[in-house]
Amino acid sequence: MLNPLAQELNEVLRDTSAYSLFSDFGERIYFPNGIIAQSGEAKKFGYAANGTIGTTIIDGRPAMLDAIHRHVPEFSSSSLVGYAPTAGNPDLREAWRQDMIRKNPSLEPKEFSQPVLVPGLTAGISYVADLFLDSTKPLLAADPSWDNYALIAEARRNAPFHQFRMFSGGNFDFDSFESALRKECESGSARLLLNFPQNPSGYSPTRDEAKKIVALLKELAESGKKILAISDDAYFGLNYEDSIEPQSLFAYTCDLHPNILAVKIDGPTKEDFVWGFRAGFVTFGCKGFTKEQYQALVTKLMGTIRSSVSCSSTPPQSFLLKAMTDESEEFEEQKIEYRAVLEERYGKVRAFVNSHSSKVVEPLPFNSGYFMSFEVKGKDAEELRKKLLHEYGIGTVSIDSHTLRVAFSSLEAEQIDEVYATIYKAADEM
Repeated sequence: MLNPLAQELNEVLRDTSAYSLFSDFGERIYFPNGIIAQSGEAKKFGYAANGTIGTTIIDGRPAMLDAIHRHVPEFSSSSLVGYAPTAGNPDLREAWRQDMIRKNPSLEPKEFSQPVLVPGLTAGISYVADLFLDSTKPLLAADPSWDNYALIAEARRNAPFHQFRMFSGGNFDFDSFESALRKECESGSARLLLNFPQNPSGYSPTRDEAKKIVALLKELAESGKKILAISDDAYFGLNYEDSIEPQSLFAYTCDLHPNILAVKIDGPTKEDFVWGFRAGFVTFGCKGFTKEQYQALVTKLMGTIRSSVSCSSTPPQSFLLKAMTDESEEFEEQKIEYRAVLEERYGKVRAFVNSHSSKVVEPLPFNSGYFMSFEVKGKDAEELRKKLLHEYGIGTVSIDSHTLRVAFSSLEAEQIDEVYATIYKAADEM
């Protein structure tokens, strides 16, 4: 028996692609009219006293140990130790929305939900999986792909994890992608996750490739297929070649067709070089959605957050908002400097692999992000990883039996030639 609050949200979404795509959990989840909702009401109307939140209040503010506060005196106790709203600091959510539009100008005239803050992009992927994946609703992603996708889909949600071949002949394998997506749609719906720049390959589609992807999605939607199009934009904007499509696929899919529910999962983790902040955002877009329907979907997501971590950590939200809204240009200027560091490292890796060859390792296409990967031919990538680590003291990651990932983001520029020479040497020794 569904909770009445879940039934209300489902009725609002009944005739949408979101409702058709929901998992069993997605249908059941709701945001309770409990402590959080009642506390929000008390903040508005409890003028005499507010005894709703389990926070120690002294002189009208959350109590904060001076041993902590003296390290960040410019921030109030509320912005450091007070609870954040379930969906995140509303000012930060709006700031992130405006920044999304600045980085993706095609979004300017379009309707989409307010970004919801989640405790890291991984949590965002996991929450979206909660809402839309189950044993009868598989996830489609690339091969190779980040190992957490399979963990979330298969182990956490008991959902089949299907893959299409990412590359063929040095290019994005559109034929494999199209074939796999059409097969998924034979059931009437598909749940697709695309990650650009991609982990582990470090590849982003060209403008022409992005157009073909979007056109295929539209064609399938027009034929009546319901599609969840998830854009994992963890490394968004870290592009090193002019041919790359500069905007997120979400900018094109968020109003593409009523049968396509687009989801953008992004955040400051990589874009703004704050890896340990564990802050991310989830944004929904669907052609024809009303404000009420967007709010119902956001409320479902809030219920998912509430039932797991309750709310995200407050300090990272406060620090990020301060940096984003500071009137100085330091925030953007410093990010440009760090991105230049990454681009220099990319350039050195590109120059090395373009001038070297091996019968055992061949670089997969890469043009962006933090990583590049080798296809390991005739040998096991895990054995190569172990050989590099134990014989040469070099750490890499074996994504699967035939893919070795190297994070050039964490290599100093002067290390790159030696590290890559050793990789080729060790591979050939095998």
